[in-house]
Amino acid sequence: MNFYSNGKLLITGEYLVLDGAKSLAIPTKFGQDLVVEKIKEPQLIWGSFTHTGECWFEAIFDLKKLRLINCTFNSDKEGSGEVIAETLLSILKEAKNLNPDFLASENGFVVKTNLTFPRNWGLGTSSTLINSIASWAKIDAFKLLWNSFKGSGYDIACAQNDTPVFYHIKDKKPVVEPVEFNPSFKENLFFVHLNQKQDSKEGISKFRESNINFDKEIKRISEISEALLKVESLEKFEDLIVEHEQIISSIIKLTPVKEKLFPDYFGVIKSLGAWGGDFVLVTGNSDTPSYFKNKGYETILTYSQMVL
Repeated sequence: MNFYSNGKLLITGEYLVLDGAKSLAIPTKFGQDLVVEKIKEPQLIWGSFTHTGECWFEAIFDLKKLRLINCTFNSDKEGSGEVIAETLLSILKEAKNLNPDFLASENGFVVKTNLTFPRNWGLGTSSTLINSIASWAKIDAFKLLWNSFKGSGYDIACAQNDTPVFYHIKDKKPVVEPVEFNPSFKENLFFVHLNQKQDSKEGISKFRESNINFDKEIKRISEISEALLKVESLEKFEDLIVEHEQIISSIIKLTPVKEKLFPDYFGVIKSLGAWGGDFVLVTGNSDTPSYFKNKGYETILTYSQMVL
């Protein structure tokens, strides 16, 4: 059995998507697959592989008791193998709660996951895994996400769709609407990786601490999401992005990334997802890659290289 899930980028609605803002989310050409093979031993043997084919995490679980036997983790940071194994175990147990027939067999399984992007890119190592496990277990991936972790679920929507989507939460349920987003100026759009993994939990808790009613901002962000689909000029697109950055900046009390890191850049820059890490969306031209490379940022992808 082979399951594949797309990576994700949140173009609009970061933070406010948690409170019902209509957000524009885009699946990426990068993702992760999960390959399952049956074996005779009553064990679950797990291997996670990087985009270069290196095994970065291995674990063996007792299938009947769903208990960790041993694990190895190839990294000198980011916590121990046990922490990752326990997280994986909690996802598998929750999947079994949602479908008791899952993993209820005499035979065991060898499972391999293969990323097609570097782990530090932040395109959804966890969300692609959760979505693929949900497919394997024949359960609702949103339920699995929300019962195992927190988060808005837009990344699950991207994992499951091959086109951009409008995503929002209504009455605590995900609403996913496939849309067409194909800007005529896409050759002027780039994605630059900031090389700083941002913990979205920290940003979300900062947002939650504010405890203020953001209905006006939610409405405006939803309008910006819809406007981006119809915009015909790069200049109008840039105006909307700048307004979006200002709204989120005023809510989470953080300086927009352009002001903070690239005040002399000639185009517009927008944070995607948790502010401060992973990829940013940049408008520009053929001089854009050299500008960022000169600043020490080596990973610059064109719109066509990134977006599915």
